[in-house]
Amino acid sequence: MGPQPLTIMKARQLLSWYTMAQNSNVSSVVNSALCPLWVRCDMSDPAGTSWLGAETISIANKVAGVKLYSITCKDSTANKASFITLEELKQEHKKRHHPSSIVTKGSAQYNLFGSIVVENTTIDSQSSVKVDFKWSHVESILETPPLSSVATLNIKVASGDMRSPMFQMYRELEFLQLLADGLRTGETEWMEPLETLSAVALTKAYLEELQNTAKTLQNQEAKPTETQKVKREQMAETSIFSSLTERGDLDFVEQLWVRMRKSVTSYQDIGDCLKIVIDALKYGDIKPWIHRDSNSSLSKLILQSYHQQMGQVSLTGLTPIHMLVEMGLDKMRKDYINYLISQELTTLNHLSYYLSTKVDLQEQVMRVRKLHHLLEIIVTASTFLGLPYDRLFLLSQSCLQYYKTCAHDEDHEFKLPIKPTLISQFYQKEHPASWGVEVSSGHGPREVKTFWQLSDKPLVDHITFDTYLSNETVNGDSEEPAYFSTMGCCSLVNFA
Repeated sequence: MGPQPLTIMKARQLLSWYTMAQNSNVSSVVNSALCPLWVRCDMSDPAGTSWLGAETISIANKVAGVKLYSITCKDSTANKASFITLEELKQEHKKRHHPSSIVTKGSAQYNLFGSIVVENTTIDSQSSVKVDFKWSHVESILETPPLSSVATLNIKVASGDMRSPMFQMYRELEFLQLLADGLRTGETEWMEPLETLSAVALTKAYLEELQNTAKTLQNQEAKPTETQKVKREQMAETSIFSSLTERGDLDFVEQLWVRMRKSVTSYQDIGDCLKIVIDALKYGDIKPWIHRDSNSSLSKLILQSYHQQMGQVSLTGLTPIHMLVEMGLDKMRKDYINYLISQELTTLNHLSYYLSTKVDLQEQVMRVRKLHHLLEIIVTASTFLGLPYDRLFLLSQSCLQYYKTCAHDEDHEFKLPIKPTLISQFYQKEHPASWGVEVSSGHGPREVKTFWQLSDKPLVDHITFDTYLSNETVNGDSEEPAYFSTMGCCSLVNFA
């Protein structure tokens, strides 16, 4: 339970003491500026005051006066006729300050992507794309931000959203994380298999197909190669590979990973599958192709098998699961890097942090998680907003740089400056989530402001509004949204 709000009378008394304590004309006062004071109010007065505040103003390191603030709130309504007009707001400011000139500034925020309303019920989403606008010379209340506005996208993406084209890659990452957690804790909660055949049966069938497809060119033409077959399986499984990160060059180890991640349900499965493969390599039954830059233990064994130099391999303890994690890391890193480089969003030189195999396995998995989240953000900006290359490039660089020094954080909002013309189709016919106007006059420490703000949620958290909960569900069918209104006024008290 937080601090309780006061009545307007008690709050004013506190501000009066604060002002007196700052007035150098009071002999007992030491002339040093106090920190700003803000007092919660219970809105029981006719104006509905929710906050009173005060802060000192200093000129030449000397306290010269105090600014007093009053914040009032009103319950939500969809009746625009009840809103203050811009002219009335200007007059309110002029009555308090008698300025020779005033300046108006507007601000607004639109939700472009996030929670949706279905049958009068809000379905929350942990992902959101919002855009903030700021502009000068406001002409009317609730005006649409002009195309000359300064706009900033705020992109927050939570992995695992089923609406995302990255969802199937997220499922693959989940399995990799499950294995890594098993290495760390010694316990694993296995996923339900996606294949009806067992992992061992799939592995044996894969090796047989490799042997068969290597026999004659005629057989290869009559029967799709395994690479083509796996590609079709992946395209059927998810749109991300067909539209974004599809790779037609999956090597032997990567294709083995694809099968095993869909079918293994125990440590025994992993060990048995790897033993079948290692025996086939040892006896020369297969001579599979692998990428030159593969780093997994199994890839190194395959290279040794080319020269009949394979040593003894012990598949005891956690070795099999360690090998499988390496296989997954190799494959998923290439998936992400392939997309970024093919879209010319970065270069290999800028990806060394994410590609490093010199750190321990758990850290490698975490860096792949960062890459995944980075790609979720870029794909959202690309597929949903249709941003041009220069904005995607800037966003990519921002994300890559952020994750080199910061922990994995899916609550972080990435900001991207953008021209309103690029996203005008998303907001110009929509209602803003918040809209505000500020009237100001004066300069420097003597600048004073009056603001008025509309918002779809109350801006104060210590007061419960009667209509807030009902708006969350019922207002989905309303043509005109209901807004809470908040007004802030400032008074300047000069010390003689």
